[in-house]
Amino acid sequence: MSSKPAWNPNLRSKTAIRSADTRHFVDPSIAAAALGVNPQGILRDLETFGLLFEGMCIRDLRVYADALGGQVFHYRDKTGLECDAVVHLRDGRYGLIEVKLGGDKLTNEGASNLLKLAGRLDTSKMSEPSFLMVLTGTGAYSFTRPDGVIVAPITTLRP
Repeated sequence: MSSKPAWNPNLRSKTAIRSADTRHFVDPSIAAAALGVNPQGILRDLETFGLLFEGMCIRDLRVYADALGGQVFHYRDKTGLECDAVVHLRDGRYGLIEVKLGGDKLTNEGASNLLKLAGRLDTSKMSEPSFLMVLTGTGAYSFTRPDGVIVAPITTLRP
């Protein structure tokens, strides 16, 4: 198990930020084995599969962030606004990432969530995010939506 600490940005509102770490398996296949499911079994429960996919993405993001001298955090506040991953580099640059299995509906939800969070940041006290990204499990290529949110399959990431 590895933990992902909470990110504490400067916000325009006085929203309370949840500061508990989130926990992910270092290898999500451990969770699948503990559940006693094979690949066909896990595909019958997309909610659980989504959680395992998120764990895999966080693992990969940590490897990439570490190669760049950065860290991976999460964000959640008392209003329910969440961000699955915040990649933060030592020079202060950061990106906000939502992890979704794929599909237009989930991708749109992720993008909307990222734009909402980015709109709450107090950019007079901190820089704007370097990027907003919905990290997916489907697709062959990355692209930038008209609203500026990047949609990237996990297979397209490189450090």
